[in-house]
Amino acid sequence: MIYSGILKKIMRLKFVLPLLLLSLVLNGCSFFHVFSKKEQIVLTPEKLYSLASDEYKENNYKKAQEYFTRLKEEYPLHDLAVLAEIGIADSFYSDKEYADAEGAYSNFISMHPVNENVPYAIYQMGMCHYSQMEAIDRDQTETIKARKEWEKLISRYPESKFSPLAEKMLREVKQRLAQREFYVGKFYFKQKKYQAAIARLEKISSEYPNVSLGNDIQYYINEAKNKIAKEEKAKIKKEASKETKETAGNKKMTNLYLRGSLYWMKNANDS
Repeated sequence: MIYSGILKKIMRLKFVLPLLLLSLVLNGCSFFHVFSKKEQIVLTPEKLYSLASDEYKENNYKKAQEYFTRLKEEYPLHDLAVLAEIGIADSFYSDKEYADAEGAYSNFISMHPVNENVPYAIYQMGMCHYSQMEAIDRDQTETIKARKEWEKLISRYPESKFSPLAEKMLREVKQRLAQREFYVGKFYFKQKKYQAAIARLEKISSEYPNVSLGNDIQYYINEAKNKIAKEEKAKIKKEASKETKETAGNKKMTNLYLRGSLYWMKNANDS
């Protein structure tokens, strides 16, 4: 009887122990999960913005983006949420992720078209393109885009404090675009495509009147015109020479024809 009771208890434990162990494992996982996971602390908008700004100042741009994004998502109606959008764009720009930065600035302008920070966002869009400009012998699409953004800023917000900065940068990109035209003009000149060279060089004077490239532009224009004049002169001389030869040939043929006719007539008379 004693052994029978012990056996029954063992049989019960055989089924209870796995359940007990499973319960401990599950509870243990939850227990350790709670302590392994960092507690999500509720922060005020001001605190989030302050943390983001501190990270940005320390050049921790990814971390700054996290705080700015959290502020924007947790407090979308707060005034600082708008500034957080600018902060996200600035973090992209400072981290040299210019395409993402441009997209963020553009979205900000679309979402807040009358916000006081729109002029700054436009200026920064120009800077995104400026930062991606290539050498003058390469494609100048980014340079042209930068120019358009700064011209738009100056036109729409002439009183903005960013307009003078845009004017300064605009002079620089125009200088670069003028140098590009000059580079192409000289290339055409070397290829003896003088009309194309003149078109490019004269474009500099019409589109970039305040850009100075010294006397080089006028020199190449004059040289190209002189080359064209010489080519025209040589062409006229060649055509005149050709006409002279053709005339002389025709005259010779006429004389031969006349001689042949006279000879034929003489023989005909003699016969």
